[in-house]
Amino acid sequence: MTSRKLLLVGIDGLRIDDALADGSAPSLASLIAHGRLHQVEMEVPTISGPGWSSILTGTRHEVHGVFDNTFSGNRLDRTVDLLTRAARADPARSTFAASSWPPLLDPRGPGPVVATRHDDQRVGRHRLVVRDGETYGYREADGDVAAFARLAIRAAGPDASFVYLGEVDEAGHLYGGRSPEYTRASERVDGLLGGILHEVERRAQDHAEDWLVGVTTDHGHLDEGGHGGDDAVLTRSFLALRRYGPEEIAPVAAEAVRPGEIRPEEIAALLLAHLD
Repeated sequence: MTSRKLLLVGIDGLRIDDALADGSAPSLASLIAHGRLHQVEMEVPTISGPGWSSILTGTRHEVHGVFDNTFSGNRLDRTVDLLTRAARADPARSTFAASSWPPLLDPRGPGPVVATRHDDQRVGRHRLVVRDGETYGYREADGDVAAFARLAIRAAGPDASFVYLGEVDEAGHLYGGRSPEYTRASERVDGLLGGILHEVERRAQDHAEDWLVGVTTDHGHLDEGGHGGDDAVLTRSFLALRRYGPEEIAPVAAEAVRPGEIRPEEIAALLLAHLD
């Protein structure tokens, strides 16, 4: 039986419509062309903390209790993240996460959203890579995260993975969502995505594995920069899906998706269905 794997890549602050229209995201466009694109409507406030918490835990704001980036008063201990759900369903599964925004993974931070799982780390079933883009800049931090992701996929092929890239959001805050700097950041991050997808495709072929890859974002950016409100450009997100594997593998598993719009808290379950 072909081994099934899943990977979720999060590109923070990406305006999907612009990225596809202006050609700044060819890797993402190719994934969509060979897969499927779903609309996602993010819940207000359109901020990274609550957005990624909903996507990764499969719960709404009132459940996980994250309403801003301080994570103050959060109830994440009452939720189960995507990778932990995969591991609980089958303790033999391996998981991997890498992020350039520490709160998602760092156990010393205000979260984390993805559980640390010390016991699984000790036996090599769970690996976390954290880089600090807030302090050292996201271009360098994203580069490290992508490099570790490529290595993990190539060498280990984790059963369930999450990779976060933050430079696009940083550029949106500094220069605005319609700026040349924002476009160039989108191009660079899309290049990192392309390198990760290349490793997935090669791994799937070399090891006859069946990978489902999802790409999403937590919010958009205003033309002048910033987010948090209910403007359509801020609440508009997406889930792009593509399946990689031997030639007999269907492009996207029909039973794992449905047409139309999905909610952010539905993404985790949709991806996990691929492992069943």
